[in-house]
Amino acid sequence: MNELTYTCAICGKKVKATEGKPAPVCCNKPMEPLPFCTVPETAETARNYNADEPCADGSTKRKR
Repeated sequence: MNELTYTCAICGKKVKATEGKPAPVCCNKPMEPLPFCTVPETAETARNYNADEPCADGSTKRKR
């Protein structure tokens, strides 16, 4: 079975639990599963270009 990571909205505690079972409880409230893409944008992961632009970024040699 798959594991889900749950987080507490009050204290921020994270817990892994098996998918299909009841959500764990923390701070007297059910925890919520984390969304799948929770990686914060950094210089390496930021998409700072338009998807419609060509793939060439000028770092490769041109064919002559």
